[in-house]
Amino acid sequence: MLFLSLVLLALAYLVGSLPLGHWLLLRLGFDTRNVSVYNLGVENVLRRVGPSSALISAGLDATKGFVAVLMASSIGQVSTGQLENTGRAELCVLAGLACYLGHLNPPRALYGDTLPRGRGNLVLLGILAGLSVAGGLSDWLTLPPLIVYAAVLGLGGFISVATVSGLGTLAAVLALSSLGLAAKIGGLALLLSAVWRFKENLGRVLDDTEPRLGDAVPMAGRQQDVVVAAFMIHPLTLDDFWQPRRFAWLKPLVERGVISEKAVRQMAESLRPMKIGELNGIRTAEGKQIRAYLLSSPLMPDVFSDKPELAVRRAIEGARLAQELGASVFGLGAFWSVVGNKGQDVQAAVPGIAVTNGGAYTSGTIKAAIPGILEHFAGSGRDLGAATAAVVGANGVVAFGIARTIAPQVARVIMVGRDLERLERSATALRRANPGTEIVTSVNYNDLRQASLIFTATSDPAPVIFPQHVSEGTWIFDEGRPADVDESVKQIPGVRVIPGGVVRPPGHMTSQVNLHFGDGAVPACLAETLILAATGEYSRRSLGPHTLSENVNFFVEEAEKLGFTVVD
Repeated sequence: MLFLSLVLLALAYLVGSLPLGHWLLLRLGFDTRNVSVYNLGVENVLRRVGPSSALISAGLDATKGFVAVLMASSIGQVSTGQLENTGRAELCVLAGLACYLGHLNPPRALYGDTLPRGRGNLVLLGILAGLSVAGGLSDWLTLPPLIVYAAVLGLGGFISVATVSGLGTLAAVLALSSLGLAAKIGGLALLLSAVWRFKENLGRVLDDTEPRLGDAVPMAGRQQDVVVAAFMIHPLTLDDFWQPRRFAWLKPLVERGVISEKAVRQMAESLRPMKIGELNGIRTAEGKQIRAYLLSSPLMPDVFSDKPELAVRRAIEGARLAQELGASVFGLGAFWSVVGNKGQDVQAAVPGIAVTNGGAYTSGTIKAAIPGILEHFAGSGRDLGAATAAVVGANGVVAFGIARTIAPQVARVIMVGRDLERLERSATALRRANPGTEIVTSVNYNDLRQASLIFTATSDPAPVIFPQHVSEGTWIFDEGRPADVDESVKQIPGVRVIPGGVVRPPGHMTSQVNLHFGDGAVPACLAETLILAATGEYSRRSLGPHTLSENVNFFVEEAEKLGFTVVD
């Protein structure tokens, strides 16, 4: 009988793994493997393919659960004398568990490398129906989970919380029942399997980013007046790591020494990208709503230089998650912007979504900001025409553009970079265009002490300007993202550090996450992601080390049309 029971459980697993609903929807052009669980469920599938197909798909999933339990019940009936009624009920519970596990984790042979994203609620409903009708469980065991599920869903609106609550109730009533140990273990395993499957949804509930039942979830191409973008961020410090409520509980444990900071950092490296926030309230001057998901794989800054392969892998995973969530554009922020050849490797790995490092509009914001900075500098009592200005990262396109802009207005420009030969070639062009300005080149950051104005725009993943490089009273325009200027520089008397590339999107933007750019403001690289989503001009995306001037002009012009403004 043991052998027969094991065969039955294997069959129940295979029944659960049959992609019946998936096959049906695939014939209608809807591949559930490419959609996140955030955008799945009967409600959203109904919106996507219509009521009849959605209900048939749901019915097929529920049938799998019912059939799995029915098979176990049939074995009990034909094995009279070998299985008591209690033993048959235990086998039915275990068959339901096997079916659910088969639905969540089917053999790759049925789906290929991309497994389905379904949550299995309809399968669970079929299992409960089977346990009640054919599994020998009384209504006192099968009705309470349904009642709790309905109550929690009605009060809170979160399907994930309702499902876990219902299965928790099932595990509890089974534990209190007269059924044997196998049934109790089966009920607990069902609960744990659901908790693991819903872990990301439960995290989003804590972070207030999970949709409630009835909320409209945007899907690519379904609403003309709503576009969706996604942007990848990471914590700069442990204080940023605590921002999402799903991790906030760790903070007191670290402060009390129960868990070490090293352990938290190691845990962060093991976490795949997740949705931790959303930018709401962004609406262009034309009335188009832009929804932006904030994704994070919480790598600390040092990991990007110490483990570049891990950073690239997480960025690629983030792009895939963005695509599953229905985003049309995926932006790389802060240290993410320099991984994978500044996004080129990420785009190659995930061609189905536009990937950008935000460099073009970042350059464009300089055009808008520099005249105002120079005007304020002159208005502070300084002689701009006699000033020495330094440009850090002058080997790059963005920084050279800055040098070209300021050279006619100052007495001396120090171009600082890593490749002296390339610097000299660029300096020669500037000297021809500005014969009245002294242009010098350097690879020594100590030469910055000669400047009263410093403009910096490197792609270095770590700060490059420290107190020993800066004189008192210097104004620094930091266009680097991540920042080029170390925080300690701000302690020098009279030094003013002006963050570059800060933009205010149109509308009344709100967010659960503090991006450290002020209320209602975002970095220019994120703004570029939003502009791409709004315009659909994905060919303008910024990838690799080079930025086309025509793309810079495009973003400046489109930003103005859409209502984006540069923060001075």
